Amino acid sequence: MGICWSEKKCVVLDLDGTVYMGDIPIEGAVAGILRCWERLDFRFLSNNTSKSPESYVAKLNRMGIPARLDQFLCPTTPLVDFFRKSGTACAYVVGNRDFQADLARRMPELRQQEDGAECVVLAYDTELSYEKLARSCLLLQRPEVKFYATHPDLVCPSPEGPLPDVGSMLKLYETATGRTPDQIFGKPDPEVLAPVLAQYPCSAVVMAGDRLSTDKKLAENAGIDFICVLSGECTAEAVAREAIAPTVLVEHLGLALP
Repeated sequence: MGICWSEKKCVVLDLDGTVYMGDIPIEGAVAGILRCWERLDFRFLSNNTSKSPESYVAKLNRMGIPARLDQFLCPTTPLVDFFRKSGTACAYVVGNRDFQADLARRMPELRQQEDGAECVVLAYDTELSYEKLARSCLLLQRPEVKFYATHPDLVCPSPEGPLPDVGSMLKLYETATGRTPDQIFGKPDPEVLAPVLAQYPCSAVVMAGDRLSTDKKLAENAGIDFICVLSGECTAEAVAREAIAPTVLVEHLGLALP
């Protein structure tokens, strides 16, 4: 099994573990992206809601990749779309300043406050405090207050090892309140790919990533080919245990690109 590159127009890339690890570019990945830059439409997708899209684009630019803001995909886009469709006007946001600012930029009419909150939104809050935990847990004692999370990742990779992410925080909320999210955005929910799939048919899109539970599952949910890279979290042994094999399995991204 392989990828028919003559049919492909767009490549959606996970970032940490696929393009870089922390602040270190992954050998071969950047070269492969640049080699195909003029031929393919690259999109960059991260579940990590602890940083602004601008910071991700700047990081890619420092690595020599001429990424633009309009190429970046993240869970905040489907979250805002959902809020607008559902008429949500007020939310208590458990997120750091970067996330709150990005949410305000995208949806300035949304009130981010406890008083009158219709829902609690849990993002990857690297400035998490006990006050935020306490106030949000108290809100979730009310059955009418909805509970949303930006993504399900248990850990966030770092050069020093995995760090607790939203999925780990959700375990705390379930223990403290008995609540699980009413909806989780981001990978593997295919809604995060809506801007891409509105432009290209599934046959023209390929996803690349290093996580089976989010990247591979997203590709399966969206019906697109998947490049599994072993440069991050995933191992060949874990892939061998999967019921559905990835389209391609490679050591790093550069080996899969044409």
